[in-house]
Amino acid sequence: MRFNIRDHSYWKLLIKFNFGDLKSIFFIASLLYFCIYFFYNIDQISFDINLEKNGINLSLSFLFCVLSIYLNAYAWKFIVKWFGKEFKSNNLVSFYVLTNILKYVPGGIWHFVERFNFIKKIINPQIALYSTLIEPYFMLSGSFLLASLGVIFSPLYFFLILPLVFLNRKLIYLVLKGLGSFKGKVFEVLNLENSKEKFKKRINIISFFPTRALLLEIGFVLSKFIGFYICFNTFYTNNTFNVIFLLVIFSLSWSLGLVVPSAPGGVGVFEACFLFFIGRNIPQNSIFVVLIYFRVISTSADLLLSFPFLIKKILKRI
Repeated sequence: MRFNIRDHSYWKLLIKFNFGDLKSIFFIASLLYFCIYFFYNIDQISFDINLEKNGINLSLSFLFCVLSIYLNAYAWKFIVKWFGKEFKSNNLVSFYVLTNILKYVPGGIWHFVERFNFIKKIINPQIALYSTLIEPYFMLSGSFLLASLGVIFSPLYFFLILPLVFLNRKLIYLVLKGLGSFKGKVFEVLNLENSKEKFKKRINIISFFPTRALLLEIGFVLSKFIGFYICFNTFYTNNTFNVIFLLVIFSLSWSLGLVVPSAPGGVGVFEACFLFFIGRNIPQNSIFVVLIYFRVISTSADLLLSFPFLIKKILKRI
């Protein structure tokens, strides 16, 4: 007797299940987790800060967050170059920086849309689409590579290098196809088709592996972490904590914030995951202050650099 999986009730349920709802549930659960821990420790949390004593540290944290945005922007420029289009000027970098604030807009696609519309005026729509769509995967690969340093604590962290296996000329379309399913709304908004035939016809990848773009994305995550670490040392004076362990937790938490589209800019998800991974290794009242101040600092960096773009958009609507 042959077993027909299509008749199985669980299979039918899986087909009908909306994975977009799962991402939303994860986002809401993360926010609840963060809020519950916040109110549980609220009597021990103080946001008072001595600017004379800590102002320099917070300024340095801010500068590293600004640096991370520019490293990310240059990584995108080299991704475009890897797909076969080189830009002599830094217009691409400037526009990336200006539109970075749009990642906080609900929906999680509007920074992609703005960048696609900008770049398609200069190059063919396929390069514009794929270079914009693939950039988060580069970020994820760089972050996972840093998190794989956790192999010194557990062999399981070795598997975090798997995204790098697909980051080459032979397999990159498989990634793009998967991202097309994951970010299907992007294709709906842009009214474009993600087909292998058009990819092969219009994309001319210049090397087997995108070394420069990946190194810049690693630099982006590291710069972000340094900004966090400075903030961490400002509010948590016990310097005996393992820096590698902190980097691994930061990279994993930031990655989860990246892949949950329901979280604008990873807000709530990064913080909740960091709290979950760090456990009781650090007093919760201290880490809450660090996480909130770092969120304010990193968002302020995005706002400052995107201010001209926001003003221009507002004036157009008036």
